[in-house]
Amino acid sequence: MTKRVMVAMSGGVDSSVAALLCVEKGYEVIGATMQIWPDAESEVMQQEGGCCSSSAVTDARQVCAKLGIPHYVLNLKQCFERHVVADFCREYARGRTPNPCIVCNRVIKWEQFMIRALRVGAQYIATGHYARIERAEDGTWLLKRAAHLDRDQSYALYSLTQEQISHTLFPVGDLAKSQVRDVAERAGLLVARKQESQDICFVQGGDYRKFLSSRCPEAFRPGVVVDTSGRVLAEHSGVANFTVGQRRGLGLNAGKPMYVVQIDPEKNRVVVGTYDECFSRALVATECNWIVPQPECVTLDADVKVRYRSQPARARVVRQGPSAEVYFAKPERAVAPGQSAVFYEGDIVLGGGVIDRRLA
Repeated sequence: MTKRVMVAMSGGVDSSVAALLCVEKGYEVIGATMQIWPDAESEVMQQEGGCCSSSAVTDARQVCAKLGIPHYVLNLKQCFERHVVADFCREYARGRTPNPCIVCNRVIKWEQFMIRALRVGAQYIATGHYARIERAEDGTWLLKRAAHLDRDQSYALYSLTQEQISHTLFPVGDLAKSQVRDVAERAGLLVARKQESQDICFVQGGDYRKFLSSRCPEAFRPGVVVDTSGRVLAEHSGVANFTVGQRRGLGLNAGKPMYVVQIDPEKNRVVVGTYDECFSRALVATECNWIVPQPECVTLDADVKVRYRSQPARARVVRQGPSAEVYFAKPERAVAPGQSAVFYEGDIVLGGGVIDRRLA
């Protein structure tokens, strides 16, 4: 019996090639694009806003026509606004640095999109993410880093469950980006050389501060910038303008480089320090998800990434129910609340959680 797969088509080359490879492997393929733009957003955003914009829908539809597969548009506007955009604004107002792609993956793609795929009889969903899935000898599903680490997106996928992974395909996870473009070009797909967007998909022009100022003006109340001893150095125009580890745009004349080491929304102040004061020996992560099942209380050694682009750092991870304490072998720079700490064993993603605070 031919198995059915619904491919999340963003209009980009990665998801287009994912659909192509599923067709070539003999699956019954359905293409579907998630429409996430609120009706109130500008026409420019609707047309040019990157993945899932109206131009992306057009590109995805044309790819599906080329492949001879059906294409549908799923209206997920209200869900995206309620869970992804609202969380993004709320976190910045709390002095944190969120990663909306992680929330979108968890709530939109692997909850709402997967629910709709299963409803129409699909056994799998497929996406253009650069990651891999394997099954261990004991039957455990493993999420692994991409074969080419310069494209690896496993960091943003740590919230997946065993059940979700069992219904997921990552067709481009073994390929380099250049190979994906070559496959698309040979197949005559119009998106083969389409430029990638590096911005947050719902933020026009990459100016997240402008976006936030219209959504949560409370995050832009004037306050003070202080050093780690509490001495006032300057004024700031809102905690949402800053992230831990930031150096540029502080407006300081301290005679030496200074970096954001803490954001205190309750006191509406930004704490800065020297480069050495940017490092942390430990952190607490909450809302943890363990892809590879672990006991409720366990201590294990792992490689830990604290940002999407950071290098994994060796650490001891102490799980305590839904939370975990992470103790680095060497101090780690720019540990920012709101980002995620993701735990690896080699190429295998063990799990991860949202960074709540530094311990030291």
